Amino acid sequence: AQVPGMKEILLMGFYQPHEALSRFLVSAQQEFKIPIRYLQEYAALGTGGGIYHFRDQILSGGAEAFFVLNADVCSEFPLQEMLEFWQRHGDAQSFVILGTTANRTQALNYGCIVANADTQEVQHYVEKPSTFVSEVINCGIYLFTPAIFQHIGEVFQRNQQELALEENSNGWQRAEVIRLEQDVFTALAGSGKLYVYKTDGFWSQIKSAGSAIYASRLYLNQYSKSHPERLAQNKPGGPIIRGNVYIHPTASIDSTAVLGPNVSIGEGVTVGAGVRVRESIVLHGASLHDHTCVLNTIVGWDSTIGRWARVEGTPSDPNPNDPYAKIDSETLFRDGRLTPSITILGCSVTIPAEVVILNSIVLPHKELSRSYKNQIIL
Repeated sequence: AQVPGMKEILLMGFYQPHEALSRFLVSAQQEFKIPIRYLQEYAALGTGGGIYHFRDQILSGGAEAFFVLNADVCSEFPLQEMLEFWQRHGDAQSFVILGTTANRTQALNYGCIVANADTQEVQHYVEKPSTFVSEVINCGIYLFTPAIFQHIGEVFQRNQQELALEENSNGWQRAEVIRLEQDVFTALAGSGKLYVYKTDGFWSQIKSAGSAIYASRLYLNQYSKSHPERLAQNKPGGPIIRGNVYIHPTASIDSTAVLGPNVSIGEGVTVGAGVRVRESIVLHGASLHDHTCVLNTIVGWDSTIGRWARVEGTPSDPNPNDPYAKIDSETLFRDGRLTPSITILGCSVTIPAEVVILNSIVLPHKELSRSYKNQIIL
């Protein structure tokens, strides 16, 4: 909303729109004073197929350029800087990818970019290569002009021709499934039309629920620099704050509680006496009774944790000694066993007093009666 000349925000997905999404759109429009709409794909069309399918909607306002952002990343989102970079380097036929630096081994899990050191023109692009290509990776944030649709259209035509040659293919739908990265960027690299803007700001993908806590830490750290007024301070009669902590104004926190570092407390949350919360997200309406201990955990809406209970997870953080390390997208299971990760309590979960919940995922509306470790509780 702060980008000058921004006219509209479109959300695209394959999900059925529902009441919670509609509510979010209405409140976001009021807050940011900008039209926001949700466009539902009739089938999962891939990262390029979706914007190609809705190209008329995207171009309806006579857009000079538009940003495309994947929803599963967190970042400083240097959109203004990308726009200025494009105005310096590009023209109506050229496009910009946001890139960042990863370490050599983790770069293989991303789209890798080889660029000209002087002009930043992308000369080579490989999605998840099998051998090392480059330490500069694709952040999933792009600046396009309407000319991109010509390139996506060529992929669509080629898909249709290939499907027409296949016998017995029910392929009308598959021709529209287009992947920006493999199908479009790989072909555009080296053509003088694709540039990379490298950012030193924070960036992380959010592929698992556990990475939400890491993303929260990155945002809280950003607030400490750009919006310190959003973070809680130590005050007489208030709880003890360590590091970066966000507390919603409606939350009720006992003065003997100790919060932080990297804690986010939501709307209407109640935190009792002697409670310790660290590296966690407590969502709205949750209640932490006296002397509970909550570490590396996401506490769902309206959940209750009883007195003297301990709810703890294992963080899956990147290597703190490597400035270019990224979070690994851990699978939920390894060798048939649940990977130790953060603990997640779904909404309206009740944890009894004096139990320990360790490295577990508890689905919504469960009332537990004992301790659990390394389990998914359905």
